[in-house]
Amino acid sequence: MTAQPGAPSPSADRPADLLVVGAELVATVDAERRELPGGWVAITGGLVSAVGAAGDPPPRALRTVRAEGCLVTPGLVNTHHHIYQNLTRAFAPSLHGTLFQWLSTLYPLWSRLDEEAVNVSAYVGLTELALGGCTTSTDHLYVHPKGGGDLIGAEIAAACELGMRFHPTRGSMSLSQKDGGLPPDSVVQDPDEILAESARLVAAHHDPSPGAMVRIALAPCSPFSVSPELMKATAELAEQLDVRLHTHLAEDPEEDEYCLAVYGRRPIDHFAEVGWGGSRAWVAHCICPNEAEVARLGAWGTGVAHCPSSNMILGGGLAPIREFRAAGVPVGLGCDGSSSADSASLWMEARNAMLLGRLRHGSASMSAREALEIATRGGAGCLGRVGEIGELSVGAVGDLVVWPLTGVAFAGALSDPIEAWLRCGPVAARHTVVAGRLVIENGLPTHPALDEMLARHRAIASGIQAAVEDTGPLPAHA
Repeated sequence: MTAQPGAPSPSADRPADLLVVGAELVATVDAERRELPGGWVAITGGLVSAVGAAGDPPPRALRTVRAEGCLVTPGLVNTHHHIYQNLTRAFAPSLHGTLFQWLSTLYPLWSRLDEEAVNVSAYVGLTELALGGCTTSTDHLYVHPKGGGDLIGAEIAAACELGMRFHPTRGSMSLSQKDGGLPPDSVVQDPDEILAESARLVAAHHDPSPGAMVRIALAPCSPFSVSPELMKATAELAEQLDVRLHTHLAEDPEEDEYCLAVYGRRPIDHFAEVGWGGSRAWVAHCICPNEAEVARLGAWGTGVAHCPSSNMILGGGLAPIREFRAAGVPVGLGCDGSSSADSASLWMEARNAMLLGRLRHGSASMSAREALEIATRGGAGCLGRVGEIGELSVGAVGDLVVWPLTGVAFAGALSDPIEAWLRCGPVAARHTVVAGRLVIENGLPTHPALDEMLARHRAIASGIQAAVEDTGPLPAHA
């Protein structure tokens, strides 16, 4: 295939930096959806420099990783997350309420965030994601307590230290309880401050070049925590700076009720009214659109981050993924925050996406290949990086995962490695490679600081969870 301009290639004079060879199958998820038995992938200068099947002679390489008995896929792309929430994972008083009850319980805890808390939580959260085969992750950090410091910069520092490809989004909330919104005053900001800080972060960190490791998007939180004026101003700023937009949308029946009561229109009508209906935006959850709204999203090219585990835990409903894809909506996967999904494995999200698709539309409606495509190419579509991330083709980024298909869990799974990958298991990555560098090797993180960071994380989480009086568990759903 044609390489991107300047993409390096191995030659007699220049060996590849990394060669992954001998796979049972390489699932490229490229434009032709090639599947290569016995295949190999070469990475040079952080980009895929060659891909071949068993009969194709691989190039020389400075380092070779054997992948016998394994499936090799592109790195998985996480299109929606709140990494800081791993500091309040499975917090007992919040476990059995509705979305609005859950948020109201946790906002006071999150008001204690500072740079150290966010840096440590991002280090731990991104490591967890890498163990589950994620190589590119977004993060929607929308809680910015007064005096908390540069929280986005703190999590970018963690991603750079680990070598993960990172798309943090500058989240925001401007409507507190006194304004008719949901969050308390302690975690909202003035719109002018939000816009100024958004512009500063883009100038400081956003890299628009091919193969970029860090890109910034702008992400007002939701219709019930941000004013229409801020939504409009953010869309205008994103257009001016040429960055992407992200928000929660149509994630719960309570949101429908709120938007109808406050704005006199449904959430997706409101989304269009504030100037967000277009291909620059991708949204999280989108459980509750009607048929006409699905068609509008497809016509706009607005992406959807499907969060299967979170949607099931909060009980908001089943997102219409088959309908989205048929309408031309780019659909990716999201782990969502560790306070709602309580874990961060994109392998599990891919499996749950497959199972929920079959539950909604029958056994022929969602295959493991479709789930893999959503987790890779679909995520690339949400982030505006099709052809660059989420596939193994010459010139694409050198991000891949080596998945073991051996042992007790895969005994007898001989006929289809991709279906076995999601139907059997559970499975974690044997190797996770980002830009040609192993961040997970033989199932373990390569960065040496994890034990220290876990100890710091426990201390910080204990302080945050003890900071607010426990008023007892929320009432269960009726």
